[in-house]
Amino acid sequence: MPVNTPSQTALPDGAATAGSPRRTTESKAAFKTTEFVVYLVAVAGVLIASYLVGDGDGRGDVFLADKAWFYVTLLTIGYIISRGLAKAGSRERYDT
Repeated sequence: MPVNTPSQTALPDGAATAGSPRRTTESKAAFKTTEFVVYLVAVAGVLIASYLVGDGDGRGDVFLADKAWFYVTLLTIGYIISRGLAKAGSRERYDT
């Protein structure tokens, strides 16, 4: 006795009907996003500023390495949260 199964067609937004493989990702790859570039520039800026700020006027180093790495940690937490929000509701088509 033959069983009729619905045809597997893709919807216009790249999503597929039940039973067919998924054709979309949740979001862009992380290295393709602008927030990744901004994150890298900000981390580099903090580390360079920490390196360049020194004991020029006799007050001592006012931007120590531990403070710089604390700011890098805060930037990383912000970046992780932004990626989580990006993955929460956007989709990108697979290139098949």
